[in-house]
Amino acid sequence: MTVWKTSVRNFLAHKGRMALSAVAVLLSVAFVCGTLVFTDTMNTTFDKLFTVSSPDVTVSPKDADGNDEQPDNGKPVSLPASVVQQVEKADGVERAEGAAFSMAVTVVNSENKNMGSETGAPTIASNWTRNDLRSMEITSGHAPRGPTEVMVDADTAKKHKLKIGDELRTIAATGDLKAKISGIAAFTVTNPGAAIVYLDTATAQKQLLGAPGVFTQILVTAESGVSDAQLKKNVAAALDGSTAYKLQTQQEAADANKDDMGAFLDVMKYAMLGFAGIAFLVGIFLIVNTFSMLVAQRTREIGLMRAIGSSRKQVNRSVLLEAVLLGIVGSVLGVAAGVGLAVGLMKLMSAVGMELSTDDLTVAWTTPTLGLVLGVVVTVLAAYIPARRAGKVSPMAALRDAGTPADGRSGWVRAGIGLFLTAAGGAALWATTQADKATEGSMFLALGVLLTLIGFIVIGPLLAGVVVRGLSVVVLRLFGPVGRLAERNALRNPRRTGATGAALMIGLALVACLSVVGSSMVASATEELDKSVGADFIVQDSSTGRPIVPQAADAVRAVPGLEHMTDYTFVKAKITAPNGKTEDEGITAADPTYQQDVRRTVISGDLAKAYGKNAMSVGDEYAERHGIKVGDTITVAFKAGESAKLKVAAITSDDTNIDRGAMYTNLTTAASYVPADRMPQNVVMFAKAEEGKEKEAYAALKSAISEYPVYKVQNQADFKEQLKDQIGQLLNIVYGLLALAIIVAVLGVVNTLALSVVERTREIGLMRAIGLSRRQLRRMIRLESVVIALFGALLGLGLGMGWGTAAQKLLALEGLEVLEIPWPTILTVFACSALVGLFAALVPAFRAGRMNVLNAIATDG
Repeated sequence: MTVWKTSVRNFLAHKGRMALSAVAVLLSVAFVCGTLVFTDTMNTTFDKLFTVSSPDVTVSPKDADGNDEQPDNGKPVSLPASVVQQVEKADGVERAEGAAFSMAVTVVNSENKNMGSETGAPTIASNWTRNDLRSMEITSGHAPRGPTEVMVDADTAKKHKLKIGDELRTIAATGDLKAKISGIAAFTVTNPGAAIVYLDTATAQKQLLGAPGVFTQILVTAESGVSDAQLKKNVAAALDGSTAYKLQTQQEAADANKDDMGAFLDVMKYAMLGFAGIAFLVGIFLIVNTFSMLVAQRTREIGLMRAIGSSRKQVNRSVLLEAVLLGIVGSVLGVAAGVGLAVGLMKLMSAVGMELSTDDLTVAWTTPTLGLVLGVVVTVLAAYIPARRAGKVSPMAALRDAGTPADGRSGWVRAGIGLFLTAAGGAALWATTQADKATEGSMFLALGVLLTLIGFIVIGPLLAGVVVRGLSVVVLRLFGPVGRLAERNALRNPRRTGATGAALMIGLALVACLSVVGSSMVASATEELDKSVGADFIVQDSSTGRPIVPQAADAVRAVPGLEHMTDYTFVKAKITAPNGKTEDEGITAADPTYQQDVRRTVISGDLAKAYGKNAMSVGDEYAERHGIKVGDTITVAFKAGESAKLKVAAITSDDTNIDRGAMYTNLTTAASYVPADRMPQNVVMFAKAEEGKEKEAYAALKSAISEYPVYKVQNQADFKEQLKDQIGQLLNIVYGLLALAIIVAVLGVVNTLALSVVERTREIGLMRAIGLSRRQLRRMIRLESVVIALFGALLGLGLGMGWGTAAQKLLALEGLEVLEIPWPTILTVFACSALVGLFAALVPAFRAGRMNVLNAIATDG
């Protein structure tokens, strides 16, 4: 009980010093809990939507799966309307109705603006059925009654300011449909962001499926008292057990949809938790520093406790109990902040188009439990070493010692271990650069990153003595005696300086690594485009990658001033090599002019002949894997058509980043084995302008495609800029998440300086007494902070560039061969680190300057 009271008393006595460590715990726990609450809420939202909107039993074609909902030919797999009558005759069926829907559509308003979501959520066109009343209600107007009417969901109407009477144009593979809004239907559950338009049944069949008398699904409602499982059996019996159809109960359909969405949510959740883990790691350094300095400052107090009878275990336990209190306070606040963070993320997602309602806010009991356990365990583990150090202090040594013992150099054992780990990590990174396979190299890279990071942390005190002196020559010596004092303060305790710098080092190392990788990817892709792409223009849906509808493709082909236009698509197929091994590879079908649009290195044979009748090419990796040579015959079983025997006319090099591993054949060859209504639409179209007419052709293509806003015309400069922007946006998101770790690291610098000022209270008083002004004192502390921040930045950026260089060598195995160090970014981050140091020193320097000189001199220890 005495130990507990002592721990509580000490915790409350030093609550100001504990505050920043508590903030570090709070931020880390908040990020973990916020991520879990946010992803759980998204799961709840989608679960509710999928469950409520699914009928009791769904009947769909056997070939229909998640991928075929947006088919390459723009026409969903369908079943005959006569199946509805068969299903209606089954026992226990209250109602069966056909649904005709497609997600391969674009909806635009009268100003040709896309009404679809910008967040990746689908645009869905469907006929209105009674089953839709499970999740929708018509709030104004009425359901569509003919080809001139369309109904839209309320969220889309609100977002784009649509009202009854406005005209919408629905673009599908079978043509364009113009209709006026006849009604608006609101979701009775949360709509995560999909844009939905409803047509009448006959129009939906013709417009979306390309034929009357067909549906994509049969929606079956059970009579009262009939279970979904029993209804499924009855419907199967009514269909004579036909294997041509897939039957799902409401739960099975909802689970299938959840599985598709769950993979995306899991990736997002674990990525965000990874960044939370980095923040926790950085927070550990802050907590270790805090308790190390608190223990050192209470050396005399601990000695008195030992002298009056406290055992080593009691002292140790007292410090650990303080850590437990810190962990509990920080974690409880972090859990609350995490819920607030989740709500903030939901509001942010709603602002960009993914609607998430706080009504679905889900806080599972495991979330606060995990947050509390993580926060307390991490805090106690971080405080364990300082606690052991406190327990080892002898009573007499403590009574003689009035302050922190000097720590001018690290122990030889620690230095030796650090050097060994760093050397081992460097060897692993070198092995990464020598790997022949990416999978093998990635293991060396992971090992190298881990060992060099731990090595730099362990060797930090030794590096502090060297690096800080070097930085001081450049930065601090310019400020005369004040600069020298700041240098000596930073060098006074290399272990503390090393730990403080290491916290900043981790975040900046990741920033530098990702910057090198991102810049190298852009540079490599740009060089590859310059070397390989001969086309002047590329036409595609660069946001979602959906196929180009025939009417848009026809508009592109009609543009004057083009030397040639190339159609390019991908046909799903199973490829059987001469050795009998079958792979689900698929084949690229294009016009012969594609050879000019994208230049490929030919290992053997003639690529032009691969575009001849019943001929193809293969990549050298596939050829080597199966022992294929020019002249061999390969069996290509087209998924939507017949099997073909194609002769290998060329083997191309896979040492490229464009169309790596692609097998080519002529469009006419593929079309001779695949029915016209199942032939995939163009994925991309390439164009070459006539000599001297590039500008005119560019403008004409943009004009021709203007009625189809989801497709873009890009010249090579546009394509490079888009690539740069996409990688830049991804890096910005990562940098934003890493900012949490950097914020915690900044708190570490603030905490270290604040405790250091308290530790040096008497010293500061004496310096003031012999003539050091407040301004000089504040400058000294600011310079000390700057050199610590620059020390951490120098280690982090150097380490990160090493990681990035090794990672680029792995990318080179995948065709990204250019290494580019983004020096402007690296130098900007380094300069900003000095500003971080200045910012971190503001409060400690201000407090030091306000000290009363006489009181400071009279301070005991």
